Amino acid sequence: STQSRSSAASDVYKRQVISVPVYPGISRDAFRHPLDQQAEATLRSVPGFDVVARKFVEFIYERPQYVSLMGNTIQVGPQQYSTLYQMFRDCVQSLDVRPEPTLFVAQNPAVNAYSLGEEHPCVVVNTGLLDLLSDEEIRTVLAHELGHVKCGHTTLTQMAIWAMSTATIVGELTFGIGNIISSGLVYAFYEWRRMAELSCDRAALLVTDDRPLVSQTMMRVAGGSSRFAHEINLDAFERQAETYQSLDEDGLSQVYKFLLYNGTGQGPMMTHPFPVDRLHYLKPWAASE
Repeated sequence: STQSRSSAASDVYKRQVISVPVYPGISRDAFRHPLDQQAEATLRSVPGFDVVARKFVEFIYERPQYVSLMGNTIQVGPQQYSTLYQMFRDCVQSLDVRPEPTLFVAQNPAVNAYSLGEEHPCVVVNTGLLDLLSDEEIRTVLAHELGHVKCGHTTLTQMAIWAMSTATIVGELTFGIGNIISSGLVYAFYEWRRMAELSCDRAALLVTDDRPLVSQTMMRVAGGSSRFAHEINLDAFERQAETYQSLDEDGLSQVYKFLLYNGTGQGPMMTHPFPVDRLHYLKPWAASE
């Protein structure tokens, strides 16, 4: 029966995966990156932030997104993606995330996952990510996304997406906040979103207790291939990260990095730090007390 197969899959996961560490009562301050804290403080200090926040609370709720997920994706549970469900529950318990978020799988080839919601938090994983990564790497991603929930990032992230994609148009029509957006709020949102990722990489490290695994997952998301998986090498990727950091010795390269991150070069503003930058930030913390 389907239920028997689901149970068997969960039993295989339990036998194969080492129990994750558990941190009862852990707070976000135990692992939150200082740059995340600083960027959020800067964001909240931007003139007009409170106006955007009020409009967001007034007009944009998590409920419509939840309804959309319930209608368009698969809700994970004991009889739906049971192996994934057990991985997720292990990560929830490890980071002591309450209430337990709802997990969804979306039919999307992009190698991606995201979290949203505050009162009723959700984590969404794309099928493209599930098809590319190993069980251990998927668990790393789940832990990272739960880090966003634990750190309270989800509401700000939703606000950032809304403000960056629609606020200028909305401002011209009704609210008059277009000038606020052009005065630096968008830049503050993007900077905070990038720094928030550093905290969640730490959450992934806490759950996996395996820094090379977290780094390997970043490498696979950056450019992994199912067909050529045996031909990529973490040591080589970490050397690439060191080479990238050495580019900062050239002041012009630092300018290029700033332009790339902030969309003033070619392409849009970036919501995540480069994977090699994330390796650079994670390694010292992993080696620290």
